[in-house]
Amino acid sequence: MKSGLCLLVLLFSCFILFAQEDAWVYLTDKQDVVTSIANPISILTQKAIDRKNRHGVSIDARDVPVNESYISQLKGETGITVLAKSKWFNAVHVRGDLSDIQALGGLSFVNTIDFADKNLNTTSKFSKEKRVSKLEGSFTTFDYGDAANQIEMFNGDALHQHPSNYTGTGMTIAVLDAGFPKVNVMSSFQRTRTAGNIKGSYDFVNRDTDVYTGTTSNHGTWVLSDMAGYIENEFVGTAPDASYYLFITEDGTSENPVEESYWVEAAERADSLGVDIINTSLGYTTYDNSNYSYTPSDMDGNTAYITKGANIAFEKGMLLVNSAGNSGSPSDPWQIVGAPADASGVLSVGAVKFDGTYADFSSKGSATQPTQKPDVVAQGEASYIINENDEIATANGTSFSSPILAGGIACLWQALPDKTNAEIMQLVRESASQYNAPDFFLGYGIPNLEAALNVALSVDSNEIESKNMRLFPNPFKDELYIKLPVQGNTNELHIYDVLGKGIKRYKLSSISSKIDVSTLLKGVYIAKVTSDNHSKIFKIVKQ
Repeated sequence: MKSGLCLLVLLFSCFILFAQEDAWVYLTDKQDVVTSIANPISILTQKAIDRKNRHGVSIDARDVPVNESYISQLKGETGITVLAKSKWFNAVHVRGDLSDIQALGGLSFVNTIDFADKNLNTTSKFSKEKRVSKLEGSFTTFDYGDAANQIEMFNGDALHQHPSNYTGTGMTIAVLDAGFPKVNVMSSFQRTRTAGNIKGSYDFVNRDTDVYTGTTSNHGTWVLSDMAGYIENEFVGTAPDASYYLFITEDGTSENPVEESYWVEAAERADSLGVDIINTSLGYTTYDNSNYSYTPSDMDGNTAYITKGANIAFEKGMLLVNSAGNSGSPSDPWQIVGAPADASGVLSVGAVKFDGTYADFSSKGSATQPTQKPDVVAQGEASYIINENDEIATANGTSFSSPILAGGIACLWQALPDKTNAEIMQLVRESASQYNAPDFFLGYGIPNLEAALNVALSVDSNEIESKNMRLFPNPFKDELYIKLPVQGNTNELHIYDVLGKGIKRYKLSSISSKIDVSTLLKGVYIAKVTSDNHSKIFKIVKQ
């Protein structure tokens, strides 16, 4: 009888929970857009402005905050709770009864309403959206101890040992995760704290700055340790001298699409603070309320709210590194990379074992995804981490392959500060062990960051010799653009396969040419652009 009563209580509680719907409310306009863009310091930090200027990223209406008067009005509507906001989408995440949310459509400043339950999007004010996996569960020399293999695998240690000591100095990484217990007191983060490299923190779930106590997960502490952790002669993270922002966006007590909204809000804040790299060891595929869940076909790089947010973050100039997911096991019905790792603007990181072979839990890519997934891999099985008790331990998951590599990439970008996020991502891909033959298990393979640095430096030198010939975009689909510095007498583009066999030859009629390459099959090619006595070689990828 008692157990029956408990069951009734549980069922009633679930009914009350699912009677409340989640939705994104998109707004019609913003306040003082022109004035704000003309005075960007009013909406962004100087570091953010400098980063955008350095990489040619425009400041636009998406950088202007949501109109707070609209938010106040929404909060005053019957039965409505506002949980998150997004300036990039000019939207707020609300929760309430179906009828109360539908009533918001009558407000003059509401453009559209997107229910997390796609079955409810039936009228002109209601359009479509969708769903999330979970936690993907100043020294010149370092003794890496137990952590040696995971950095040596991609030659990140060579960047640390470079005469210029590329250890992440000057780079800022935002870690979006589920909780960072004891990071503020652990001895293994003392080096980072003493240097003033914990720049700030915020809990978007509970709306306070305390990310260290009362959290529902220790996951963020483990993740951060792989980048910032330091125990002399025993453990060194991959970016020990980078700066960090610690943001909680994952609610460990439940799975709900509001976590996607928290993530987007945190990414927006990271952008406004001038963050260079976002590491996310989270992924989203299915929810507690199955009506909100995604399907594998939704992992198409542009369906999930968080994925679309990640693509905007990439447009804003940040480099996003995300765990591919832990759904690759044959017994797991999901299998493929989740959101936001499915985004084309995200460098998704799968997992390998100590010896560089595939870890069978690592989520796979799919032919339905618009770009190669995973992009690359790093050690994720038996990865060494530092737990909240200052103990070195091992853990499995792409949750750890992601930050291990993200820290290394921060060091690479430190060495190449004039490169854009897209250029750094491409250098990492091209340096990987199976770049010419990617697959759905390892993507392009294990990167070699030392080689990436050397290639970048040699290419920069070659660009001077070849007078800065350019070929873009890369990867490409149906068209390639070639830009020459001057008009030569003989200008040509030659396309070869990876074995060196000639495929196509095109005459270039002007300094700027657009070439139709729609007939090329998907794959990796070598492109050679020649102009009189100058030539340049490119590796290119047809999607």
